[in-house]
Amino acid sequence: MSKVNENMIISEVLAMHNGTAAILFQHGLHCLGCMHATSESLKDACGVHGIDVQELIDDLNKFLAEQE
Repeated sequence: MSKVNENMIISEVLAMHNGTAAILFQHGLHCLGCMHATSESLKDACGVHGIDVQELIDDLNKFLAEQE
């Protein structure tokens, strides 16, 4: 299984599973379709939006592990 890390681009995370979008939304990343989603890392996006990147990564990886 691939694991999410803070250096991944938002669009890479979205491509891993369609359920990742809901988790990103829950954490406050609502700009999944904007141009930054194809070039901005999770770390950078979380920094801009005041989101705890490690908490987001933990939730994403937990979700993905449950899908196996």
